[in-house]
Amino acid sequence: MALNLESLSEATSGAVGALVSTTILYPLDTCKSKYQAEVRAHHQQKYRNILDVLGEAISTRQILSLYQGLGTKNVQSFISQFLYFYGYSFLKRLYLEKSGSKSIGMKANLIIAAAAGACTVVVVHPLDTASSKMQTSDFGKSKGLRNILSEGSWDEAYDGLGISLLLTANPSIQYTVFDQLKQRMLKGQMRKKRDSESSPESLSALSAFVLGAVSKCIATCVTYPAIRCKVTIQSAESEDDVKNEAQLKARKTISGALYAIWKREGLFGFFKGLQAQILKTVLSSALHLMVKEKISKATWVVLLAIRRYLLITRTKTRLKSS
Repeated sequence: MALNLESLSEATSGAVGALVSTTILYPLDTCKSKYQAEVRAHHQQKYRNILDVLGEAISTRQILSLYQGLGTKNVQSFISQFLYFYGYSFLKRLYLEKSGSKSIGMKANLIIAAAAGACTVVVVHPLDTASSKMQTSDFGKSKGLRNILSEGSWDEAYDGLGISLLLTANPSIQYTVFDQLKQRMLKGQMRKKRDSESSPESLSALSAFVLGAVSKCIATCVTYPAIRCKVTIQSAESEDDVKNEAQLKARKTISGALYAIWKREGLFGFFKGLQAQILKTVLSSALHLMVKEKISKATWVVLLAIRRYLLITRTKTRLKSS
């Protein structure tokens, strides 16, 4: 029961942290996505940087359009982070229990994180595709979730699934680096109480923020070319320079996206928007993990209170029935 409670506590605090960070940084995410989705030769580019995207929203009086798709993105973030943290925590504790080890190594941590990430991606990918289409649509012309899902096929809902599975390496690297740094930082602190109902040790807000920023920066730099390809695949139909169905279909493949970027933007095109991606993801991850760390103890206490209440209620019911 303790294992299930701790896994549920990790999942809940992780999901709430994702919800908070996604909402606060969503306008930046929209600007970043629209900038990344544009695949054109340098002299034909509409946006030179993410500030040009923001400038367009201001000049056309579409500031609120920076939040287009926020609801879908929040649902996706909450579900994906809940599933990921629950799966990651559950598998990690299961590994420690079966192996008899007191700590988990880097290799095992990567495998567990990748497995949890892959399962999560398959479940939430249609929402990811829909939110990407909403963000990269022209300001003020974004369709709702129901329209996007009803107009397209299941194949279209899973556009870019292959590269999304490949990108499970990103959170795997991030959380592995974060977890290893966290363990080292907490090593000198008081050890956890042996009582199974004691709350786990947590980092300070500042420490969690710094470690989250460092770990996400490393993961983002390593996987960015794949991130750029994923954005172009999921938003390919919104590009006005796609002339026919065959060209559109080709752009929705990994090889097609790679070729389009290479042909129009060259080698540096694979890193177009890297600064914006790092800014957004580092802030998002740091804020996410900071919120998660600070509410993890509160979540643990609430879950314990709920469990005790249910046990007391069940005991009273049995006594009355007997």
